[in-house]
Amino acid sequence: MAAANSDQEIDELKIHTATAFDWEAEKRRNTNVSDDGTNTFFWRAHTITVLVVFIGILVYIALFEDPVLNPDYNSRRGVAAVVLAFLLFGVTMTPDGPFKRPHPAMWRLVLCVSIVYELTLVYLLFQTPNDARKLLRHIDPNLGKPLPEKNYGGNCYIYDSDHPDPFHNLKDKADLFVISHFLGWWAKSLFLRDWWICWVLSIMFEVLEYTFAHQLPNFCECWWDHWIMDVLLSNGIGIYVGMKTVKYLNMKPYHWRGMWNIPTYRGKIKRFAMQFTPYSWTEFDWKPLSSLRRWLAVIGLIGLFLLVEINDFYIKFVLWIPPEHYLNVSRIVLVLFMAAPSAREAFQYLDDPTCKKMGRQFWLITVITITEVLLALKFEWETVTKPIPRHVTYMWLLGLVGLILLTIWKFYIYRDVKNDVPYSHTEYRRRRALNERKSTTSATDDSKSFQFEARRRRLLERPTNGKMADE
Repeated sequence: MAAANSDQEIDELKIHTATAFDWEAEKRRNTNVSDDGTNTFFWRAHTITVLVVFIGILVYIALFEDPVLNPDYNSRRGVAAVVLAFLLFGVTMTPDGPFKRPHPAMWRLVLCVSIVYELTLVYLLFQTPNDARKLLRHIDPNLGKPLPEKNYGGNCYIYDSDHPDPFHNLKDKADLFVISHFLGWWAKSLFLRDWWICWVLSIMFEVLEYTFAHQLPNFCECWWDHWIMDVLLSNGIGIYVGMKTVKYLNMKPYHWRGMWNIPTYRGKIKRFAMQFTPYSWTEFDWKPLSSLRRWLAVIGLIGLFLLVEINDFYIKFVLWIPPEHYLNVSRIVLVLFMAAPSAREAFQYLDDPTCKKMGRQFWLITVITITEVLLALKFEWETVTKPIPRHVTYMWLLGLVGLILLTIWKFYIYRDVKNDVPYSHTEYRRRRALNERKSTTSATDDSKSFQFEARRRRLLERPTNGKMADE
């Protein structure tokens, strides 16, 4: 009976903790990962050098540079200088993030650029739509003009016999975005590291395109463009290659040597190339069905990533930025670099019982996403609030009801986790030690021996003034 109770407590402990990754081992892993090149010239902060160079540039501009009388040029140059000064300070002084390769300064730069992007969005939020679009002309004079939206629907014949080029429809839709879809999902697989979440995101984004096709014309695509070219080919191959890369990186040993301690030039070149691979690898196991809180958190995370994806289309629509413009491409690249540490911070915040604070980059990408949504609502309220077609509304209501029923069945009928509140880290260690001790002896013998040993230790530790302790 005692053994059964002990096994039940162990099972209860596993359910309540639901920790997928051994974070205690992660904190002790410094002995397993060594890099004797981290104290070289390229890995130091160089705060004094950066300070002297920065002050020198300011002195030159203030005292030696010839003044320019063009106020527009001076304004643009001044704003660029303010941004560069902030980035210089951030790269030098902000704390390191969760990633170390290829260099911690690169991820500090991503953090600072995301702060600048959020501040820009907040500034645009206080402007009128016309003024905000005119401001973009300071970056590129060709901006600030209404854009013709490309409709990918219409003729959905794969083979059009009435056209001189029967495959013109397929060629027209197989544009540069097919390659970008593949590369994007390969990168997303690297930082999400989960087949289930990647496929849910891929399918749900196509559902969102169906949902908002009445608002943005370029969401109107042929069925085979949605499900064959995007989901199965571009996204599917990208997810497959990405997860194979994840498997390789998870099995790869991570023991580093400093470049200057490698004797051969070939070894130095190989070590330089390896600098662009991860410093170490954390395997993600999101375990969405392990507890109700975990399930709701993963659903919220999926919703956030879907908002990040769809915001790209709405931002370029409300600000009149062409899809191929470098501003739009830069935002996509920045979001990918932000999402990598954000996913790592979100997983640790969700899984590590000792992590009590949301990560900096995850916090930023969340507030950036919400700000972009507000910007789209303010600038194109009439478009964004167009009523969703009735059949699409019914589809979403059916899906929502199914999700609620699944949650009730899984967490309140099939398995009772109404009291599934994770233990604190101290309680987890105490209960684990208690169960390990109970598993070595029977309940009766363990209780008697434990009481005897406790009494014996108290007597031995009592001051005796030279006399023997009476056991």
